[in-house]
Amino acid sequence: MAEPGEAGYALEAQVGHLLRRAHQRATAIFLAAMQEHQVTPTQWAALAKLREEGSLSQNHLGRLTAMDPATIQGVSRRLIARKLVCRQADPDDRRRAVLRLTEDGERLVDGLYGAAFGISQDTLAPLSETERETFLSMLRRLS
Repeated sequence: MAEPGEAGYALEAQVGHLLRRAHQRATAIFLAAMQEHQVTPTQWAALAKLREEGSLSQNHLGRLTAMDPATIQGVSRRLIARKLVCRQADPDDRRRAVLRLTEDGERLVDGLYGAAFGISQDTLAPLSETERETFLSMLRRLS
């Protein structure tokens, strides 16, 4: 039987491991920047997408932010509890509910755009501008 490492496998060289480490770095930078606002990465994704798109069904918001139904349900519930998001009847189909930002939610998102841009800059700080563009292009292809 081969010993670990004999087949040339090194965890540190595997794409999944490297992506997880990069994600940990991005998350740590995000949490440090958003700590005083008590916004998680998934909450920010939902808030920013609602600001961009306006009213959305919870299901559609989940798809646009790459969250499974259970995750987007929990995120929505917490944002509603904080009065950053409200649920209302869809004006086009009263049987359906949509989520939208409240005025407090809009103010919060508008006030945090600068921090959000800074998080991206800090996360990519070790890379040159050319490397950043290449890296982001490759990530878009993988996702």
